Amino acid sequence: MGILEGKKLLITGVLMDSSIAFHVAKIAQQEGATVILTSFGRTMKITQTIAKRLPETPVVIELDVADQEHLDTLAERLREHVDGLDGVLHSIGFAPQGAFNFLEGTWEDVSTAVHISAYSLKALAVATLPLMSEGGSVVGLTFDAKFAWPVYDWMGVAKAAFESTNRYLARDLGPKDVRCNLVAAGPIRTTAAKSIPGFEQFEKVWDDRAPLGWDVNDPVPAAKACAALLSDWFPATTGEIVHVDGGVHAMGQ
Repeated sequence: MGILEGKKLLITGVLMDSSIAFHVAKIAQQEGATVILTSFGRTMKITQTIAKRLPETPVVIELDVADQEHLDTLAERLREHVDGLDGVLHSIGFAPQGAFNFLEGTWEDVSTAVHISAYSLKALAVATLPLMSEGGSVVGLTFDAKFAWPVYDWMGVAKAAFESTNRYLARDLGPKDVRCNLVAAGPIRTTAAKSIPGFEQFEKVWDDRAPLGWDVNDPVPAAKACAALLSDWFPATTGEIVHVDGGVHAMGQ
């Protein structure tokens, strides 16, 4: 019997089979969960194709977190497939190219980054809350926002907002028996990473600085942490950030 046996999970952000979200979905199914994926627009067909590489091909429903109508109807549309949810994975992030230049980034660039990459955690949690009447777990993916990283710039600011959003959600959803936690993964060579100019700077130094070593091509350790947080094995943990980065966060600069 798997640690997610009988759980019903909504997983966002499956774009490629190299993504952390894909491996969360795969592990979840292997551990006994029913999985539903989300996608939207031009990426919908991509997600539907990648979904066929999972042990069981899941339903893919449309969700653009910047579209309020999608959010308002999400619970109703999910009820066509499941009678409730036990967990949600937030694996969503976007920033215009201008946001990766801190001094020149415009408010339009920054506001988009914060909306899609931070506010959407609250929006997704609220949209799915009606389906978590018996409690549940919201898990998001971050990139440690305590530091000013090279090239990350306003996306780093958005991640700081994301991490703060998680703490406020933990406060407000705890009385409803919904846990809210994040996994801070080290750099993984994903579609999102490829969109960040100069991302290879992280790849060059992370393995050297990680006490446990680090493989930028292996999303499984981070995915396992997400699966564990979606399970019942962390019943009294909320507002937390679990680092899955080979130990880099604990080393001196």
